[in-house]
Amino acid sequence: MLISNPSFVSYSKILPAAPSCLYRSPSPRKTPLHGCTMTREQYILATQQNSLPRTENPQFYPVGIYGWRKRCLYFFVLLLLVTMIVNLAMTIWILKVMNFTVDGMGNLRVTKKGIRLEGISEFLLPLYVKEINSRKDSPLVLQSDRNVTVNARNHMGQLTGQLTVGADAVEAQCKRFEVRSSEGGRVLFSADEDEIVIGADRLKVTGTEGAVFGHSVETPHIRAEPSQDLKLESPTRSLVMEAPRGVQVNAAAGDLKATCRKELHLQSTEGEIFLNADTIRLGNLPVGSFSSSSPSSSAPRQTIYELCACPNGKLYLSPAGAGSTCQSSSNICLWS
Repeated sequence: MLISNPSFVSYSKILPAAPSCLYRSPSPRKTPLHGCTMTREQYILATQQNSLPRTENPQFYPVGIYGWRKRCLYFFVLLLLVTMIVNLAMTIWILKVMNFTVDGMGNLRVTKKGIRLEGISEFLLPLYVKEINSRKDSPLVLQSDRNVTVNARNHMGQLTGQLTVGADAVEAQCKRFEVRSSEGGRVLFSADEDEIVIGADRLKVTGTEGAVFGHSVETPHIRAEPSQDLKLESPTRSLVMEAPRGVQVNAAAGDLKATCRKELHLQSTEGEIFLNADTIRLGNLPVGSFSSSSPSSSAPRQTIYELCACPNGKLYLSPAGAGSTCQSSSNICLWS
């Protein structure tokens, strides 16, 4: 009997009385041979081979990871799972705390018009924006522990304008500085290298010392506040008022005083000086002495005087008489 296997060929039993032809075939299909003969040596050799003891239970080697290696693998898989769960929980917590949404995060919202910030925002690095607007019902506040500086640059990156708000001063560096009104955009104040223009309807100076000008001042009108005095003063120098068509000094409801230490000049090159008042009084003028030809101790006290002028322009008083007494009192002109 012939039994063949795809892996190996074994011979369970060979009948010695009926010699047959043995063969090994690589295929599992049995194919008998007819008319083959076997010699005695071949028969003995075949008998000896089949008489060898066979192993009924072959040894199997286990395949896989067992023992401490298996326990370590399970431990690392469990540790990886715990780490993934902790990372997922931390990610969800950060998203919840930072208020991440589809439109942005926290107080930051991305809209079609730009970026919108609500509340107080802090910037640690330079901020480059085209326009900053606040809400209609809220002011825009820029706050810093030190200085707040706003720079403007051209297309080449060169600095063209700078505004610095510091603890001690506000500095602006630019070619021209302008302050405009909210209605109509009228220029209220402008300054450049050549001039400073004040375009307000009224310039009000509230300081106790007034306004101090180091050089000339050109203005069409100087007026004080109602019920306040207007005072033009030069403590150490002269005060000059000039106008091509005249200078008008008017005090509608008060007195007009012109005081100086040395000389007061009223000069008109082509016209006249006209004093028009109900009473014109010149105080502290010297009075000339006049002796009558017939003196009398009972003569009435002199109350009327004549105004006289010296060749140098000095004015003095002379006791009035029937005629002019300036010639008889001209000794005052010699003292000047």
